[in-house]
Amino acid sequence: MTMAPGPPMTWRVPTVPVKNLNGSSPVNPALAGITGILMSAAGLPVCLTRPPKLVLHPPPVSKSEIKPIPGISSSCRKTTKKQTKKGKSPEEVLKKYLQKVRHPPDEDCTICMERLSAPSGYKGPQPAVKPDLVGKLSKCGHMYHLHCLVAMYNNGNKDGSLQCPTCKTIYGVKTGTQPPGKMEYHLIPHSLPGHPDCKTIRIIYNIPPGVQGPEHPNPGKSFTARGFPRYCYLPDSERGRKVLKLLLVAWDRRLIFAIGTSSTTGESDTVIWNEIHHKTEFGSNLTGHGYPDPNYLDNVLTELGAQGITEESVAQEKD
Repeated sequence: MTMAPGPPMTWRVPTVPVKNLNGSSPVNPALAGITGILMSAAGLPVCLTRPPKLVLHPPPVSKSEIKPIPGISSSCRKTTKKQTKKGKSPEEVLKKYLQKVRHPPDEDCTICMERLSAPSGYKGPQPAVKPDLVGKLSKCGHMYHLHCLVAMYNNGNKDGSLQCPTCKTIYGVKTGTQPPGKMEYHLIPHSLPGHPDCKTIRIIYNIPPGVQGPEHPNPGKSFTARGFPRYCYLPDSERGRKVLKLLLVAWDRRLIFAIGTSSTTGESDTVIWNEIHHKTEFGSNLTGHGYPDPNYLDNVLTELGAQGITEESVAQEKD
């Protein structure tokens, strides 16, 4: 008995997509390529996809589309060179924040690492206070040699504020060493990824190169200012406007930028960000500096708080 020939058998192999993985490292695209080669060698069809695009800026915006931000009285802030504060000595400044300790505990001073019950071990220029005096900070309660605190204050910004070296509690109003520049801010009619129901606050920072002042790492030496103007973005929501108001306080207190060494290029004596993160990507988040990022507003409020900038600060600036 002879069987009639049937239709030829066919094998269907599913197509497996190999995506060019997100990330800034060149290893990720390489892994995608190697995976594709191995799959091809095994006889599996490969569908390579293009990597996502970096979107730094919004679509073009005309001047007529740029609007002021409701609740914000101006659209530009400038800073000039630091004005030297005269008057109180370091000892007088610290006296406001300290309580004397008559019987110091047998613990280390975390500045000089000597026992509080022994004289200060600080070996630098000697402040005009006795090395065996101990003070307790009024808010946090941490104790140090007064000698060490005066030395620490003299090595800092000398702006009338003090930050506990243990818990970072700030006493007084902390200011920074940001060089002169300009901060602009306005509304643009585009939405950020993750914030489809509101427009966008665009911030533009511009700081020119110049010469370092006495408060900078190398007074009298030139500094560079790479990548300016720098464009940053916030959602025009209630929390976004709150962050903007606090950033304005940070700008006025010269805390947004500093002069130092770039962690990206290694260049020294250049303008760098100062521990308050900003979003510089408008329509993507390939570098971690864009949207969507549901935790960003909470995170930046925490960073501003660590610099002593809270809602109370906004009220103080108005007074």
